[in-house]
Amino acid sequence: YDPDLIVLLPLYPQFSTTTTGSSLAVWGRAAAKVGLDAPTRVVCCYPTAPGFIDTIANLVRQGLKAVAGVGKGPPRVLFSAHGLPKRVVQRGDPYQWQVERTASAVVDRVATADLDWVVCYQSRVGPVEWIGPATDAEIERAGGHGVPIVVVPIAFVSEHSETLVELDIEYRRLAQQVGVPRYIRVPTVQVAGPFIEALAELVHSAAGRAETIHHGPHEETCPGRLGHCPLAHVVR
Repeated sequence: YDPDLIVLLPLYPQFSTTTTGSSLAVWGRAAAKVGLDAPTRVVCCYPTAPGFIDTIANLVRQGLKAVAGVGKGPPRVLFSAHGLPKRVVQRGDPYQWQVERTASAVVDRVATADLDWVVCYQSRVGPVEWIGPATDAEIERAGGHGVPIVVVPIAFVSEHSETLVELDIEYRRLAQQVGVPRYIRVPTVQVAGPFIEALAELVHSAAGRAETIHHGPHEETCPGRLGHCPLAHVVR
């Protein structure tokens, strides 16, 4: 195997040192072990890539239609992402900032007046403090308000245990227990055409540039306080 160029494309839309960062470290060790030293480009993140945002926005619209007219008030959209220990974010990890940018971009694209929405985080484990609010706490809050919820896996692009089990089984059961009148979980983006086109654009763009680390042309560089952004060395 003797490639002219390698492009590493993470399926984590938002960068974190615990996901994309750790995966790139493993790649580096594995490549060095076998002497693979071809020029390499890295796509670090794409939290607001248009095709990604368009796909999620369409799924949200479908979810809102499915709960229309149910409950005591307008539906609430829960943008649920995998959580992180708070100390990781406090040390400069850009993940939470990027997740919030993804959710805001989707809301802008949905363009529903007075949309009730919140970003929340699932899958917390252990005794340390995690970023919040927690998805299960937001489900309980919606139950207290008697409103239906549309759950959107905002940081996952494929189905796996945290969507098929945690969201579809465990959190659905919780929603029933706390009185949520209807619980809709929209699918992940998977292989939707606009999403795949967005990934292709990222690969072409990264392959055609001299910089080792690349984000989409539509993305902003993370704020300076987020020193663990892989582009932190870039002058802001």
